[in-house]
Amino acid sequence: MIQLTKKQEKLQRQVTSKWQFGLFLLTKLPMGLIAGMRLRELDTTRCVTSVPFKYLTKNPFKSTYFAVQSMAAELSTASPCLLAVAGHKPSIAFIIVDLKARFMKKAVDRVYFTCDDCQKAFDAVEQAIATGEAQSATFKTVGKMADGTVVSEFEFTWSFKQRS
Repeated sequence: MIQLTKKQEKLQRQVTSKWQFGLFLLTKLPMGLIAGMRLRELDTTRCVTSVPFKYLTKNPFKSTYFAVQSMAAELSTASPCLLAVAGHKPSIAFIIVDLKARFMKKAVDRVYFTCDDCQKAFDAVEQAIATGEAQSATFKTVGKMADGTVVSEFEFTWSFKQRS
């Protein structure tokens, strides 16, 4: 298990605090706040986010709009990346370089996105620092409703590079 630095622990506390995460969304990602997106869990192995099914997130087909699902799915893979890069000097830049999505069922309730690939972010950051070269890692996240029905699966590929 990875030992977090003090800066990483502080970030983890901030983003898992409902109030502080709400402020983060307000200032950095207001559409996430409007949609009702939540960060439920974040550690070095797992991240869980959610988005509700409500008037502002639904599509004409009476399910959660795919872009809203994509936003919550991205957050479940971006949060571990943000945690992994926190506190490094020089800093580490990261950006999405690829995205794949599959939609299996209509999302008609709150959807929970779970990413169990968080370790990959820490490994990619370590490699980027060691080699001085950009490193890529692909993170899978699965969206399920509370009853366990899988509604969507996403794969986000993130690239990490230490700034000079």
